[in-house]
Amino acid sequence: MTSKELRSKFLEYFSSKGHEILPSSSLIPKNDPSVLLTTAGMQQFKKWFSGLEKPAYPRVVTVQKCIRIGDIEEVGDDTHLSFFEMLGNFSFKADYWKEEAIKWGIEFLKDELKIPFERIGFTYFSGDKLNSKDQESYEVFKKLGVPDKKIKPMGREDNFWGPTGDEGPCGPTVEIYIDGVEVWNHVFNEYYKTKDGKYKPLDVKGVDTGVGFERLLAVLGGVKSPYETDLFSDILAKISELSSKSNQTSQRIVADHLRAATFLLADGVVPSNLEKSYVLRRLIRRAVRHGRLLGIKESFCSEISEVVIEKFGDVYPELKKHQKFIFEELEKEENKFNKTIEQGLKIFEKRRLGGFGQIVFGGSQRGKKTEISGKEVFDLFQTHGFPLEMTKEIAKEKGFSVDENGFYKEYRKHQELSRISAEKKFKGGLASGGEMEMKYHTATHLLHAALKAVLGDRAKQAGSNITAERLRFDFTHPEKLMPQQISEVEDLVNAEIKKNQEVKVQELSVEEAKKAGAIGIFEQKYGEKVKVYSIGPSTNSTSSRQAGSGRPFSVEICGGPHVERTGVLGHFKITKEESSSAGVRRIKAVLE
Repeated sequence: MTSKELRSKFLEYFSSKGHEILPSSSLIPKNDPSVLLTTAGMQQFKKWFSGLEKPAYPRVVTVQKCIRIGDIEEVGDDTHLSFFEMLGNFSFKADYWKEEAIKWGIEFLKDELKIPFERIGFTYFSGDKLNSKDQESYEVFKKLGVPDKKIKPMGREDNFWGPTGDEGPCGPTVEIYIDGVEVWNHVFNEYYKTKDGKYKPLDVKGVDTGVGFERLLAVLGGVKSPYETDLFSDILAKISELSSKSNQTSQRIVADHLRAATFLLADGVVPSNLEKSYVLRRLIRRAVRHGRLLGIKESFCSEISEVVIEKFGDVYPELKKHQKFIFEELEKEENKFNKTIEQGLKIFEKRRLGGFGQIVFGGSQRGKKTEISGKEVFDLFQTHGFPLEMTKEIAKEKGFSVDENGFYKEYRKHQELSRISAEKKFKGGLASGGEMEMKYHTATHLLHAALKAVLGDRAKQAGSNITAERLRFDFTHPEKLMPQQISEVEDLVNAEIKKNQEVKVQELSVEEAKKAGAIGIFEQKYGEKVKVYSIGPSTNSTSSRQAGSGRPFSVEICGGPHVERTGVLGHFKITKEESSSAGVRRIKAVLE
């Protein structure tokens, strides 16, 4: 069975069971700061499961693109991937529960995929001191005629899922195996885990299932690995064509990493040393490193990416839409890293020959060192863009160890200095207090809230400057904004202007402001009382961006001044988006 056929069969089967077919969400989670990237099919439905938003449909089926890099060092074996697709069927309004979910799982495997029942096995949650045994699922197995020899109780590590992040929906799982290989996880969301570790029963229970697409495809094809399926055949063939050496592990790493990088780029992530952008940089640079081990001397990343886009572009149209951008960013990063590799290898070669010292790493020349200090590793990272993981790989090859704790100590020190520097940049931003300056000042509050709504809570103000002609707003974000992100920000701001929202002010203590959900900047500068400006229908909310919930769009600690209603602002337009400094972007905008 081909990958195209398997996707279609899954969607069509659950569509026949009343599920709405929805597209994959972005790899960049929207309004969910608890996770860096999309790692599961249920993430886009997290608020539906938790009751924070009303589900648009009672049942949904998707094929979701996901990224997980916790086991990135294992990529290249028969099972591990950094990018993968997850098939999933979901119920949000408790219109079906464990019996239907388990029954349909068995039916799909037996009747649609023609897998003999004797090859299929099951596990369920055995219970522990935190949550009771999933007796209900066991009874379903018996009702469906599954013999005990096919059913195995398992502990929390294997058969209790979630939540994603520190809190959220979670519950016991039923896992389905084929020939001993786990292919399908049925999560029954019965609880909401709070930040303090308590499990509260959900008012509305939900079903969340996930099928490892690549793994199931390999099982159906009778092969040991997803790399032996049609998902990778063309990609690996292209890598072999470009290589002068043969190494299966390196070929698989290049194929996996550049497939993942292509999808991340298509969703607007750009390589840098921060957060998800660092994930992308790490993937590209590991691919380049292993490409060199395969004897590929010329730039090759965009050539592999082209094969990825050809293979997946019909399923995920964003790949073709952003093809030019993807190629440009890959070539830019590859060329940059090739220079870094040459520099890094020369440094390591000098160390290997005993040529370390003040010029290379500093320190005493008494005897040959076998450990690279944290400060030296951080210098490679900060000055030359050499990732810690790459330093570890090459160090191991050259017979050196790496002081990781020392590296992270230096990294934290650098972050603190960067924070202090950013604080010094923030000066309120007002050039004077005229009518246009007040309008622009109010517009920055709307812009700040809109950026958080589109990019997540990591988008924090890092400075501003306002004149009578324009506003300039600096904010923390690791990569260039995509055109659609800029449009989305503009639309959100203009929607609040069109509503002619009232701008309200309260004097509160800092603690009261926090409880009100106010955005605060550099709290150590605040006195006992602060002014809190809110834009929207209410000032009592702990969240500013819940559309249609009666909560304010923006709640922010500020000294003012502001207009009384947003309708006087006119039309908001972003004229420029650019880099301000490392990890900080700058927007310039006007009111027309």
